[in-house]
Amino acid sequence: MNKNPIPQGKYRPAVRYGNLVYTAGMTPRKDGVLLLAGKITPDEPIEHYREAVRQAAANALTAAQNTLSEGERIVQILSLTVYLNASPDYTTHAKIGDLVSEYLYEQLGEAGIGARAAIGLATLPGNAPVEVQLVAAVE
Repeated sequence: MNKNPIPQGKYRPAVRYGNLVYTAGMTPRKDGVLLLAGKITPDEPIEHYREAVRQAAANALTAAQNTLSEGERIVQILSLTVYLNASPDYTTHAKIGDLVSEYLYEQLGEAGIGARAAIGLATLPGNAPVEVQLVAAVE
């Protein structure tokens, strides 16, 4: 079991209810420190954001997996929300969302692909470039 991401407030990284797991929004923090800060802009190539986006996805998946009991597994990502700290002229939100989906697919196979929204916002906590939240089914 990997260590849960460090909460940045008074909340739990993930909550399990029956066979569903809901994660908090996870930013690209490693050991509590943001890997990248600032707006996502069209001036930077998508690759510039890859490591940070994958870290946010890994944090969400780790939080979800840490709610499992021995012998259980995530059988499907049901819902994925990718929040972007996007500049007003950034319009390719789905490309950042694809980086998250790609990571989840690498980790879970087809079970890692569910419904998804990628939403541009004016700001995110700590000036993070991305925040990932997911809902997963467990067996």
